[in-house]
Amino acid sequence: MFPVDTALFQKDQLYFSSPRTQLIKHPCKKNVALYLGRQVFFTTDNFRSSLFPLCIPAALKVGTPELTSAHIADSVLVLVVNQKVYIYDYEANSWNTSLGIERPVSHVSGDNCCYSRHPFCVDMSNSVFAYLYGDQISQTTVYFSNTRGYKFQKFAYERQAELVGSLGGTFYFHSLSQVGLLLIDQGKAWFSYSEHPLNSSFGLPFDYNGTLGILITPGQKGILIFWFEKSLLVSRNSGQLVYPVHVREGPNTLYSSISEANVTIHSVAANENELAVLTQENSLYYGSLGILSSSLIKFAGQNICTQDAALMFTDVGRVEILTPIPDLMFPAFDFQKCSVNIQAILMDPQFEVDVCKVELLEGEFDSKMYTIDMNSKLELTALMIPRPGKSLIPLAMVSNPHSLGLQAIIYEDGYTYDGNTKHRMNISLKQQHHWGRADPSFTSSIKRPTGSTITLDVANKEISCVDLKPLTAFISVGCDQEKKIVIQNEISACQNNILDPVGLQDNYSYVIERDAYDPNFQGQKALEDLVVQYEYEKLGCPSLVYWNNPWKPVVELWREGKFQEVIETEFVLLEVHGLFTYTYSLTAQTALCKAQPQNWTTIMETASDRGPFAWDRENYVSCHDPDNEAPLRWPNVPYQILGGPTANKVIFDQRNGIYVFYISIVDPYYSYCHLETTFSIYVHGAFPLSVILAAATIIPLVAVMLLSVWLAYAIPKLLHTEKGLKFKGFWIYLCRKCRKACACFRGRC
Repeated sequence: MFPVDTALFQKDQLYFSSPRTQLIKHPCKKNVALYLGRQVFFTTDNFRSSLFPLCIPAALKVGTPELTSAHIADSVLVLVVNQKVYIYDYEANSWNTSLGIERPVSHVSGDNCCYSRHPFCVDMSNSVFAYLYGDQISQTTVYFSNTRGYKFQKFAYERQAELVGSLGGTFYFHSLSQVGLLLIDQGKAWFSYSEHPLNSSFGLPFDYNGTLGILITPGQKGILIFWFEKSLLVSRNSGQLVYPVHVREGPNTLYSSISEANVTIHSVAANENELAVLTQENSLYYGSLGILSSSLIKFAGQNICTQDAALMFTDVGRVEILTPIPDLMFPAFDFQKCSVNIQAILMDPQFEVDVCKVELLEGEFDSKMYTIDMNSKLELTALMIPRPGKSLIPLAMVSNPHSLGLQAIIYEDGYTYDGNTKHRMNISLKQQHHWGRADPSFTSSIKRPTGSTITLDVANKEISCVDLKPLTAFISVGCDQEKKIVIQNEISACQNNILDPVGLQDNYSYVIERDAYDPNFQGQKALEDLVVQYEYEKLGCPSLVYWNNPWKPVVELWREGKFQEVIETEFVLLEVHGLFTYTYSLTAQTALCKAQPQNWTTIMETASDRGPFAWDRENYVSCHDPDNEAPLRWPNVPYQILGGPTANKVIFDQRNGIYVFYISIVDPYYSYCHLETTFSIYVHGAFPLSVILAAATIIPLVAVMLLSVWLAYAIPKLLHTEKGLKFKGFWIYLCRKCRKACACFRGRC
């Protein structure tokens, strides 16, 4: 028998450090949830099956298995156990220790995007923060992961050393495209934000009593719930303004806060549009998270609250109170469920709740994700139908007005069969910069991709409109993944029978002379010739370019297979194999640069970790930009940017052959995408350079010319001397003899 390491099978049972039970539901996978209490339970079927308490392998050596914080990031659980972060992949049933965290942490935070599998949405779900609650903000270390918690790195927060107070939390507010730090000092708390324009000020302070749990509601609307036993606060704009939730007990009693109502909170649950609170007094409170609603209504008390009870939403208007019950015959737990139908309770006459005045609120954009690229626009439409005799106050709002602006028009659009008026709202969305209505100090940086939600709700709807949820869509102000660039190829080398398309597809290769290329892209001659395999499937047949004509490629923008426009903005080229037998028609001076322009050499030096093709919209700085302070020290260097305000073109050396170019659109204001591609051209018409050495040709030619000039001067002068006359007579005599000899030869003598 082989020895067995029993430590591989030993596990430590986790328990939650807080006396208040919490239940974390996955916003996208409705059956996935994590229960935190005296035991920790994880379910993938909404607690329908019996569950064993969640345990962590003893091989990880966690010490005390105390769980202080948890987050569900897509398909993994991110858990803080004994001030370290561990990852449990519940699909693969595997445990890992997070990498990169060097100091103790107590909490993690994150969010999940359920709109689509767009890269922007995936990045949201992959982002996780880890931090130590209560640590001094000026000295603490915050960690950030974009790998769902598998690997962290230190998060650099500008001006962190200047902040005062202790850290109450670190959150990525995707609805505002900001990282927010919650600062606590002397019973007050407020948020500090990372990006312009909110980084120049703080959110409004609010009372901070106890250790507030912070719940980010699903849907990226910017709604935050802050709660403790005697406190319940809400923010609808990612912490910029935080205010207490009002409490209604009966038709005539309204309290301004939970503490004034003298109740003690046991558990809190929220979905995209609803809020529920379970109190230790065995009461259930319910409220709407609509645009203007900020109050809870008390339901009749029942014997529903125990120490282990937790609250969760199973659907719109449906709440369940869960209590784990140990199985007497089996080491597992079943969950006792108490279901509450909110709509049915609100219809009880004792609550004196008005009937919902809205019959219909619908729009095709609901729960979808859209992209607005630079200079683009999005049109949305919604339909609203009120009950007969009722009027509606529709309200459209964006969560990030610093980035996204809107304009809405509402009008009557006919009638229903029973005579109700149909109202149509058209919503136009584009970047706030392009509306021209906001001050630059209000708008976010146009170069930075951002996000925002657009929500359409009825401001004056009743709490009884449980099933009538607001219409929400997420807008990514960033790269439109459907865009690409194509190089126009009207005349190819194959059409002119210079190259054979069949031969190009048959493992065609060509040779680049060692004097014409540099593998390091520095313009230095290589040590040996380079054999290049031509990639016909990727490049097609090369365009035909005459060597002695200044040339610039025609770049086209395509989207979803349709031509959009010819791109006239700035772009750069680089021959992918290091050919340097070309230059540019303009210099920095003739391009009218105000500052020293960038070039491929400087880009490669500053971005060496990204490889040679690192010039893009993120690091491009125009030499015509008045804010560019780089002095123009070398005005005669080639200007390597094509397009834009200049007429710059490529000038080829006297060489025929194939060039494969990498092209990148570098104008940061044209698109948020990294628009780049590779293409090929064939340069023709250049006569081969002479193989005879220049000195061997020029020296004899100059000597002959000088001799001719000397003879033209010396011979006329010599003919006027005595020797010259004799010389002249000799030639006359010789000519006469030649004439007689020729005549005899012809038979005349």
